[in-house]
Amino acid sequence: MSARLRTCVLGVIAIGATIAGCSSLGYYAQAARGQMQLLRHREPITEVIEQPDTKESLKATLRLVLEIRDYASAELALPDNNSYRTYVDIKRPYVVWNLFAAPEFSIDPKRWCFPWVGCLSYKGYFDEAKARAAGDKLAAEGDDVYVGGIAAYSTLGHFDDPFLSSMLRLDENVTAGIVFHELAHQRVYIRDDTELNEAFASLVEEEGVERWLTARRGPEALVSWHQRREREQAFADIVDAARKRLGELYASGLPAEQMRARKAEEIDALRARYSELKASWGGYAGYDAWFDSGLNNARISSVATYQRLVPALRVLLADAGNDLPTFYARVDALGGLTAAERSKQLDALLARAGSEAPSTPGSALSGSTNGR
Repeated sequence: MSARLRTCVLGVIAIGATIAGCSSLGYYAQAARGQMQLLRHREPITEVIEQPDTKESLKATLRLVLEIRDYASAELALPDNNSYRTYVDIKRPYVVWNLFAAPEFSIDPKRWCFPWVGCLSYKGYFDEAKARAAGDKLAAEGDDVYVGGIAAYSTLGHFDDPFLSSMLRLDENVTAGIVFHELAHQRVYIRDDTELNEAFASLVEEEGVERWLTARRGPEALVSWHQRREREQAFADIVDAARKRLGELYASGLPAEQMRARKAEEIDALRARYSELKASWGGYAGYDAWFDSGLNNARISSVATYQRLVPALRVLLADAGNDLPTFYARVDALGGLTAAERSKQLDALLARAGSEAPSTPGSALSGSTNGR
């Protein structure tokens, strides 16, 4: 596991293609083409299951998807619409490739702003070559860059999102998590706050899978899921600790050459911490690809985007008596605050999370981009 298998809103920016400025027209055009291609090829899952040439393994997976989809609305109070009730074979391993970038001496990712959805800390492409070309251009300008494949994304309810063939290689827990995660983006979306949106969807994913397994699969499945979450949390913790140390370094005012050398030392230290962590897992190597494909500010900050605020929202869920509709309403209310007010409240919740109890394992990353 190394990079996320999903993102929240790439497809919806296609809506803005007709009003984009000329400098962005090429980017919007590829987004529009990619989104429309998915919409044209959607087939109802029930019809795919009934087709005589559909493989039995695919039929079984799609039946499970419909079970998960029904559970999401009935038990998790997530939107009841046609999303994930249709299927598309995209004939490639990932549906989009996300571009993350950050300055050489900053842990804050670059942000791109789009009509309706606001500003995001990543930029998505339906074509891998275009994503990497855009990344190469930013790298030539001095930025740290990371491009990762994504198996699923949400259009925030603007379209009925299909279940994609890129999601078929995932196990049941991850499949359920992706469906819950993406539907959560349809339930609550706060403009210009990628970090909060992704933390919210990640916590709904975590809570949803926990409840799904408890209701449908029993104790043995929960043990496996908890082990996965513990590893994900441990991975996220060492990456976040490195991010904080790098932030302190970049604020130190050291000359560029010294800072560059110290940055390399911190990245080497992160690799060493991962080696220790892997040894404690008995050699489990699920994050090797993440470490082997180049560590920099962009890759490190992409983990923080999804995970940092999860403990704060877990406190908010507990305050809501673990009632999901009440929790959703409270997160939605945060969107009505100014950015400064929202940050103050989230910092207070993070402080409570640190003082009341150790953070329980969270779903920092759940997918494999080889990757995952």
